[in-house]
Amino acid sequence: MPALCIDTPTGRFEIIETEGAITRATWTDSAARDDTPLLNRAAAQVAAYFDGTLTEFDLPFRVEASPFQQQVCAQIAAIPFGETTTYGEIAKTLNAPPQAVGRGCGGNPIPLFIPCHRVLGTNGLGGFSGGTGVETKVALLRHEKAGGLLI
Repeated sequence: MPALCIDTPTGRFEIIETEGAITRATWTDSAARDDTPLLNRAAAQVAAYFDGTLTEFDLPFRVEASPFQQQVCAQIAAIPFGETTTYGEIAKTLNAPPQAVGRGCGGNPIPLFIPCHRVLGTNGLGGFSGGTGVETKVALLRHEKAGGLLI
């Protein structure tokens, strides 16, 4: 699988492509340097996101996971830039327990692109499995000027 690791303000970020779609992304320091049109486009969009000129990614994504995980990721993907929702609100939409939604958020295979950082707990930030954890979530929310009452 082609992969590309890039520098971002929140740390090194690896993007993985499978058969013409972005299927994984994670904060990690790897030597991945594959040069494909899709990975280059994804890297350019990540740079534009962080420089404030892009608020919505326009890339092909594929969530390779259970049907429930795919439903959670679809709900997360619909949260606009600069806005937030809660695990509980997504749980109501999916008729599922908030804890299951939390696990679904934690299992998001394409963080940043599918913005699980925009999902908060009822009484606080909730967790974050990417980057340095909650610190990365806070940095992304600050970048988007979202969740202002919390950060």
